[in-house]
Amino acid sequence: MGMGHFSSLFDGLSKFFSIKKGRNCGNDTGREVAVEMTKEAKKNDLMLRSSGVVNVEGSDNFASVFSMRGKKGVNQDSFIVWEEFGCQEDMIFCGVFDGHGSWGHFVSKRVRESVPLSLLCNWQETLASISIDPYFFLGSDKELDRFDIWKQSYLKTYAAIDKELEKHRGIDSFYSGTTALTIVRQGDLIVIANVGDSRAVLATTSDDGSLVPVQLTVDFKPNLPQEAERIMQCKGRVFCLHDEPGVHRVWLPDGETPGLAMSRAFGDYCIKDFGLISVPEVTQRNITSRDQFVVMATDGVWDVISNQEAVQIVFSATDRAKAATRLVECAIRAWKHKKRGIAMDDISAICLFFHKSPSSQQIDHVSLQKQAQEIAI
Repeated sequence: MGMGHFSSLFDGLSKFFSIKKGRNCGNDTGREVAVEMTKEAKKNDLMLRSSGVVNVEGSDNFASVFSMRGKKGVNQDSFIVWEEFGCQEDMIFCGVFDGHGSWGHFVSKRVRESVPLSLLCNWQETLASISIDPYFFLGSDKELDRFDIWKQSYLKTYAAIDKELEKHRGIDSFYSGTTALTIVRQGDLIVIANVGDSRAVLATTSDDGSLVPVQLTVDFKPNLPQEAERIMQCKGRVFCLHDEPGVHRVWLPDGETPGLAMSRAFGDYCIKDFGLISVPEVTQRNITSRDQFVVMATDGVWDVISNQEAVQIVFSATDRAKAATRLVECAIRAWKHKKRGIAMDDISAICLFFHKSPSSQQIDHVSLQKQAQEIAI
């Protein structure tokens, strides 16, 4: 953890505990903050050294994760699952990042490392600046609710990270970049932030008990009307190559580069002045007893698996720990049948379950960790 992040996180936690306890940090609170900082540092170290899975025994949340390298070279996907995010028992942070370009795997990992810590700092600073507890509501239109706080924090975080990435001396992001799809669950609220063409799909139950998919994000492709308009207003171009009918890409005003198949991404500074942005779409949903789980996956899944198919595959998994593995394996088989002659993309998925599994389905943390070890990071 860089000293800047460490200092900001400590300051944020100190402010947060002052707000939470309704007084300035004394010796007791100082010790409490120190303990929490130690926990956070250990979690962060684990997150960066391992696959990005940080589990907490006994949590109501459970996330199944899996990733498979495609046929195009190194796996440029990366992900993170961080339980008790921000030292809050009812919070979890999940994210999938799909890199592209020759430096894409470095970019996706860098963004994965930067987003959760920066977001946490901005969230805590926003709480401190308005001097309220995250669960405190006054009912006034002028007061920020939980979603407004998260949205503000996300926008600030993503803008700062994209700016920092451009100046990073060890990563060349001029012709490389990454998507970023992340979710924060805080109690009964989930906040979704999306940049790029990864997708989040919620599985809920209808009145008749059937499983229904609800797409929570927009696939930010260049041919979406609002995206295409912005790109063209900035003098960028959107068109398909002759040998790729239906695949719209972003191009510079002159020349045949970069041919980016999405309209929002971190990095890709060669085209940031021509319509590409890293601004996330931030949305929310209040979880009900009918909502079962959410699937977060890179486009390697959605290119060949429908929303309905995805939720059915996950729901039918007899072992929750293997739900993401099963979805990825189904996507691999679908690529072989539907995309013959096309190199398979990297495929990654996170399945975040909202409710404790029935007693017949015990959470297998050992199995989860074994899966994590197989993931190329």
